[in-house]
Amino acid sequence: MKRIARMVLRLLPFIPYWAARLLIYAHSQVGTDESRHRFLKHIAVKANRAGRVKVVSSGQENLPAEPGYMLYPNHQGLYDSLAFFESDPHPFAPVMKKEVANTILLKQVRQCVHGLTLDREDVKSAMRTIRAVSEEVKKGRNYLIFSEGTRSRQGNQTLEFKGGSFKAAYYAQCPIVPVALVDCFKPFDVNSTEPVTIQIHYLPAIPYEEYRGKKTVEVAALVRAKIDEKIREVTGGA
Repeated sequence: MKRIARMVLRLLPFIPYWAARLLIYAHSQVGTDESRHRFLKHIAVKANRAGRVKVVSSGQENLPAEPGYMLYPNHQGLYDSLAFFESDPHPFAPVMKKEVANTILLKQVRQCVHGLTLDREDVKSAMRTIRAVSEEVKKGRNYLIFSEGTRSRQGNQTLEFKGGSFKAAYYAQCPIVPVALVDCFKPFDVNSTEPVTIQIHYLPAIPYEEYRGKKTVEVAALVRAKIDEKIREVTGGA
């Protein structure tokens, strides 16, 4: 966690103010989704510079113009959720598994944007979360969920995408945006402070009409295939 320590030390003068703002946002209705997103984007940009993390992104034009869609990226490391705040121009909320939902910084970010927690060990609780996500998406909020369920721990190779996570999109009847993350495991999962570049590629959205008749496992496989194809394209198959 050398990079996190570097970020904290270099941003120490700003942390008390940011922490107070995060607490206000987390425990009140102050601000809009847009203002919260701008605030987290500001922190993300500062933190990335302090931590020597460069974010290279593409495909923002593929994001639906209307809010109420779901982002389905591959899952590489602890940094993944934070990586989106610098590159995504639209407000979104992450769905985090219970095991990491209370991790320092991730917890405050989740609370700030009113993200939800998923308990994979409790089927009924997990379904309540999926239903809650779908209802929020219907209202015009955007959500991010890692359908692999856990970090791949295999660099730029993906794990199986779980079909259950796509039920939220089905219930909401919303566009699905596959997102390919490349080298996102390096900032926090590699114990180094050397400069690192991570990539985020927003792929063309899949409208509800295109996946409506498919099984969730088929949609999961389709999204994974699109992400794998993009990862091979930008890494040369490495």
